Amino acid sequence: MRTSEFGDQAGLAERLLAELGPGGNDGSHDRSHLLRVWRNAKAIAAGEVVLGEIAPGEPGCDQAILAAAVILHDCVAVEKNAPDRSRASRLAAGRARDIVGRLGWNADRTDRLAHAIEAHSFSAGITPSTIEARILQDADRLDAIGAIGIARCFYVAGRMGSALYSPDDPAASTRPLDDQRFALDHFGAKLFKVADAFQTTTGQTLADQRTRAMLGFHEAFLAEVGG
Repeated sequence: MRTSEFGDQAGLAERLLAELGPGGNDGSHDRSHLLRVWRNAKAIAAGEVVLGEIAPGEPGCDQAILAAAVILHDCVAVEKNAPDRSRASRLAAGRARDIVGRLGWNADRTDRLAHAIEAHSFSAGITPSTIEARILQDADRLDAIGAIGIARCFYVAGRMGSALYSPDDPAASTRPLDDQRFALDHFGAKLFKVADAFQTTTGQTLADQRTRAMLGFHEAFLAEVGG
């Protein structure tokens, strides 16, 4: 992983990645994912500064917290179909506290890091209350949609043993959506809704662009399979 992309936080990135070790075998949450989320986070942070979207009296984005949150947000791996999936971000926040504690972080910075990690997850249902948390949530959700989101959707479906689509009703016109069984159903069940809940103006703009890309793919897919 090119830690040089973390700029002034490259040293921190190297230490955190060393703490994490080699990682698991989930290609949708590997180090390439972390790098994409960091790029998204940088773009969002820069855009929010230009737009003046940081609330009056709110401290500016702490780049060390943001970098650590990106690197550690998935530091506890829980499969999508695991019963404790909704606790994944809380488990990751707990491990992150231990890791940065060994680096000597103070309580305030550690709390802000843990909150950003806890709030990033769709399934956790936690409203982000800091600029770092809002940026991380948007940056991570951007990686779930658009072209990379399409690739990740079918990759995860393969890991879960799902079919590509229902041959009897690909568009789910006469049946409920079932994204546990059919990968294509995940678009209607979740992916098309992701852009409805972005926290930043910049993130929302990027999410709308990526959603349009998914809509085009979905339409083309259905046309090819006779849906």
